[in-house]
Amino acid sequence: MKRGNVSLTLTITSERQTKPLSVNRTLLAELAMLVEEVRKTTGAAPPSADGLLRVRGVIEEEDAGEESEEALAVLDKGLQSTLDEALKALVSSRAAEGQALARVIDGHVTEIEGLCRRATERALAQIGTVRARFEAQLAELLGRVPALSEERFAQEVALLVGKADVREELDRLAAHIAQARTLLADARSDNPVGRKFDFLCQEFNREANTLCSKSADIELTRIGIDLKGAVERMREQVQNVE
Repeated sequence: MKRGNVSLTLTITSERQTKPLSVNRTLLAELAMLVEEVRKTTGAAPPSADGLLRVRGVIEEEDAGEESEEALAVLDKGLQSTLDEALKALVSSRAAEGQALARVIDGHVTEIEGLCRRATERALAQIGTVRARFEAQLAELLGRVPALSEERFAQEVALLVGKADVREELDRLAAHIAQARTLLADARSDNPVGRKFDFLCQEFNREANTLCSKSADIELTRIGIDLKGAVERMREQVQNVE
């Protein structure tokens, strides 16, 4: 166990449910004398036997005595054996759950990879979208197609395209995907990767946010939103990774 806390609770119940009972005859005799004195002065009815026995201290539980060394040794051996069985079952359960969890996270990584591939393809179409939008906005503002030189027009378009360029974010996302697959491989080798994976999810989310904010295309923005959702689903599963 390399992450989180583990607690063990042991409850031992004796096979003998009740201890032997005995009567405190001295106390019972004193009670009987007191009751008789009260009866003589008040004329009260005599008490019943069960009434006297219900008085605290009249009925006592006998101490069964300490267990013998042999009995304690048997008990200790049984406890150790049971603990070993519990730990083996825990390891087996964790291994089975880990294999299932690895497949789930790998599916999320594959989903993110597919969305990044779509975003890359769509980012190439942004150039034409930015150019057309720039032309439409200038025409609306000036009432006609602007009489700009081809060089000046190209500079303005290049400036807008540069602001909407998401290739850097996509490159970092590709690097994060490769790192995620490396961490999955390390996890299968029984290495603790949970904290690293959690931090990587934060980096995934940061790049997805930047992609959405820089997007100049509605379809690319939708892909970015889907990407953020996929990252969040993966992050939730990563919280279960040691």
